[in-house]
Amino acid sequence: MRPTAIVVEDEVLLRHQLMEMLAEAWPQLEVVDQIGDGAQAMASIERHAPQVLFLDIEMPGLSGIEVARRASGRCHVVFITAYGQHALAAFDAGAVDYLVKPLEPLRLARACARVRERI
Repeated sequence: MRPTAIVVEDEVLLRHQLMEMLAEAWPQLEVVDQIGDGAQAMASIERHAPQVLFLDIEMPGLSGIEVARRASGRCHVVFITAYGQHALAAFDAGAVDYLVKPLEPLRLARACARVRERI
């Protein structure tokens, strides 16, 4: 069975870029949903029960931190954000990793490896 993920990013171009980078970094990963806000993220988590969330922090509706707290224990979370100042809160919410935009392919590959070790 392939590992599953949801990508939550409110900026469409960045979401597409992340999808391309994930396909390179983790070809076996099946992205079951791509969405742009926190409320949709929670509904998608309930619907798909993914193993991994790739999650922005600043977005409409619920913040990524709030989504991670609510999803705690149900999936692994990798934050991908433009804001370095949320790292402590992200790890307090159970993050596996915290990547700062612009994304570097090698850094994303390392984050994917960390998640694979935990699955």
